[in-house]
Amino acid sequence: MFIHNISSMKILIKNGVIITSTDQYKADILVQDGKIARIENSLPDNLADKIINVEGKLVLPGGIDPHVHMYLPTPAGPTSDDFESGSKAALYGGTTTLLDFVTPSKGQSLTDALKQRINEAKNSLVDYSFHVSPVEWRSTTEQEIKDCINAGITSFKVYMAYKGTVGLNDDDFYKVLQVVGKEGCTVTVHCELGDEVDELRNRFVAENHVEPLYHCLSRPAELEAKAVKQAIELAAKANCTLYIVHVSSKESLQYIKDAQSKGQRVFAETCPHYLLLDDSKYQGDFNQTAPFTISPPLRKKVDNDALWNALNEGVIKTVGTDHCPFNLSQKAAGISDFRKIPNGAGGVEHRLELLYTYGVLEKRITLNQMVDVFSTQPAKIFGLYPLKGDIKVGSDADIVIWDPESEQTISVKAQHQHCDNNMYEGFKTKGKSEFVICRGEIPIKNGNLITPETKGTFLKR
Repeated sequence: MFIHNISSMKILIKNGVIITSTDQYKADILVQDGKIARIENSLPDNLADKIINVEGKLVLPGGIDPHVHMYLPTPAGPTSDDFESGSKAALYGGTTTLLDFVTPSKGQSLTDALKQRINEAKNSLVDYSFHVSPVEWRSTTEQEIKDCINAGITSFKVYMAYKGTVGLNDDDFYKVLQVVGKEGCTVTVHCELGDEVDELRNRFVAENHVEPLYHCLSRPAELEAKAVKQAIELAAKANCTLYIVHVSSKESLQYIKDAQSKGQRVFAETCPHYLLLDDSKYQGDFNQTAPFTISPPLRKKVDNDALWNALNEGVIKTVGTDHCPFNLSQKAAGISDFRKIPNGAGGVEHRLELLYTYGVLEKRITLNQMVDVFSTQPAKIFGLYPLKGDIKVGSDADIVIWDPESEQTISVKAQHQHCDNNMYEGFKTKGKSEFVICRGEIPIKNGNLITPETKGTFLKR
C-alpha cells in the first residue's frame, strides 16, 4: 500500500534516451498525476503543462539508496545530516527513495521505535522506508516483528558486530531469521565477528596503538568473510532470505557465490567507497585518516577489483552508500582512542556519478547494469517494485535526466551533504543530474534544487 502526495502537473519529457535495467531506447514520456502515464514516440506537445526537451540526455529511473543513516544518534552526537539535509544531497545525486534504519533503545518495542523514526523522517524531501533492527531478543520480539510487517516493513537488520550495544549473539540472530523467514521477509546483516573484533580493538589500545590505522587492522577481511559464511549457514537452516550489507572483501564473495549457485536466496550489496578507495587512506595524521574510519574498513586494491567483477557478474545486486557522515569535531572524540571515533562517512549524493564515471565509462559495468544496481534491484529486493525502480507506464514518476557530458570535481566546497569532510575529495566525475522528478514534481531543475511543495512519504512495502 502506497500513500502519496501527488503533483497534478502534466510533464512531457521529449527526445531522451531511456535507460532501464534491460533496455535502451529513444521515446517521450508523459507524466500525469505523479505517475508515468504514457511512453511513446513523438507525443504531442499539447498534452502537457510543461515540456522538457532532453535531446542528448539519458533518462533513468530515480535512484533507491538501500542503505543510509540520517540523524543516527551516537555518543559523539547524531550524524551530521538529518532527513532534510540528507534528502537534499540525495536529490542532487539522482536518488529519489531512501531506505534508512530503525534502531530501538534497549527495552523499547520495535513498533514504538518505528513510529518514532517515521516522525523523525517527516522533513525528508524524498520517499523513504526503513529496515528495523531487533537489538535484543525478548518474549515480545516475535510479535513485534510481525507487527512491523503489518505496518509495511519487509526487512530487518541484524548486526553481528557491536556486541556491547546493538549486536546480537548467534542464538538470537537465528531466532530473528526463523521468524522473518516464516513471514517470507528478508534479514539484512552487518557481517563482522563482533567478539573477535572487540578482542583485537582492546588489545591494540592496551598496546597504545590508538590511531585510525588500528581501526582498520582490528577489523580484518577474514572476520568479515567468516561472519558472511556463518550468516549464510544460519539463513539456510532458517529458510530465510538474506541480504548482506556493505560487502567489502574478496574473501566474502566466494561464500556468497557458492550460496547463490546452490539456489539460496542471498543478496549482496557493496558501496562506492569499497569499489574506489583502499587502505592507503589510513596512512597520515588524525585529520587525514579519521574521515575513513568506517566499518567494515577500506580494504586492498585487489578487493576493489573483485567487487567490480562481482557487480559485473551479478553476484552483487545493489550499491548503497551507507551514508553516515560526521564532522571532524565529532570524529575527534577518538583522537586518543580509535574505538571512540564515530564510524561512518557521507556519500548519498555521489553514488550515480561515481558508478557512471568509474563503472560505465571505464567499461566495468554497462549502463543497464548501473540502473539495475542503482535503482531496479533495490526496488525488487525490498518490495518497492514496480512502483519504484523502473520507467514503465503506471510506475511513480521518479525520473532522473542525466547529462552525460557535464564534468566536475567532488569537494567539500561543492557538496550538498551537511559535513566538513568528504571521502571522495578531489575525485573527477563525468555526468550529473540535470533534472530530477519525484512523483511528478521537479525538485532539481537545471542542476539546482527548487525546494518541492510536498515532502516525501513513508512507503509501506
